[in-house]
Amino acid sequence: MTRVAAPNDPADPAAAFRALLTGTGQDLLAVLRDLPPDGELAAVTRLRRTHPPALVTAAVAQARLRQRAAAKFGADAARMYFTPGGVEQATRAPVAAWRAGRFAALGVRHLADLGCGIGGDAIALARAGISVLAVDRDPLTCAVAEANAEALGLGDRIEVRHADVTDIGTAARLAGFDALFADPARRGGRGRIFDPEAYLPPLSWAVAAARHVPYAALKTAPGIPHEAVPDGAVAEWVSHRGEVKEAVLWFGTGAGAPPRSATLLPGGAVLTGTGERRAPAGPPGRWLHEPDGAVIRAHLVAEAAERLGGRLLDPTIAYITTDGPPPPADPFTTAYALDDVLPFNVKRLRAHLRDRGVGTVTVKKRGAALMPEELIRRLKLPPGPASATVFLTRVAGTAAMLVGHPAPATDGDSHPTG
Repeated sequence: MTRVAAPNDPADPAAAFRALLTGTGQDLLAVLRDLPPDGELAAVTRLRRTHPPALVTAAVAQARLRQRAAAKFGADAARMYFTPGGVEQATRAPVAAWRAGRFAALGVRHLADLGCGIGGDAIALARAGISVLAVDRDPLTCAVAEANAEALGLGDRIEVRHADVTDIGTAARLAGFDALFADPARRGGRGRIFDPEAYLPPLSWAVAAARHVPYAALKTAPGIPHEAVPDGAVAEWVSHRGEVKEAVLWFGTGAGAPPRSATLLPGGAVLTGTGERRAPAGPPGRWLHEPDGAVIRAHLVAEAAERLGGRLLDPTIAYITTDGPPPPADPFTTAYALDDVLPFNVKRLRAHLRDRGVGTVTVKKRGAALMPEELIRRLKLPPGPASATVFLTRVAGTAAMLVGHPAPATDGDSHPTG
């Protein structure tokens, strides 16, 4: 593994981080492993009596970051190292593992990870048996990525290099690599960056770099416009437990492959299509099906409707409806039994729910201006034994309120009351 030289300046963030890797730093991290929030002040006061204040501060911050990172990295988080930005921007471990498995299935053995961050994707790739050159332009981030590779026993498979990724993503520098993964920065001084050409580096640069290797995957924001997807790329939208995490542009994965896909994790269900089809529309049936966000982002609602033999409530709204007996379990949609279809009228809805003893309501909306929280406030439902799901949407262009209940369970964002 290439070592990143420690700066002579003790105030350098990378040098301060390396202090955590010493025996004293490791002892502090062990003491702080299960630090409760209300015990932080007392612990800091006690530890500063016997340790340098800067080291104690760094250890406490790292302990907090590890606790936050557990949601993304599971048990590995307790051994890993993080920066605040690294926790926020790192790929969730199951998503990184899915992508690494795809690369391994393609026969990839030597990959350049450009914009590696704290090394989350490099770790997954190395665990899939791939040798990784992990590159980042920030020295502290490189130090953290290197420490993570060592902490997880992957130092022999991950080489960390402090460099500008644009210097590495050339045909000459990528000779010998059979794949590339690029994760351009999508945050700037003013927050999220939505224009792909404003990524750091721009998406066009990453696409050009992808042409230099047999296989490539470029990570982008889930909201990337479909018109920004370059020719020859297969765009994959990935969700994890109902939440869309990213879009990935794949290159070299096979001629004739469908240009759009939605991948649902865990489980790995994949729906493919052109992203250009349109589903038929018709009146509400017995069941309503809410597509996963990745299906919607990939413009594959028509393909999801066809699987169910369904139709849309409205040509412009991603709610599918079907008739007949209870639908079989479908990985790409969540099913609800429809009880009533009402015109958009809050007073009528309130009376309807009260008559049925509904005291708890979950509100979902698509194609409606009223926010779920505002509807809940205006309903003012008294306590009741029953619960219901209300959909604020349109049916054939007309605002409507659909009342139903999950069949059998509901996922995704909800706004419960009661």
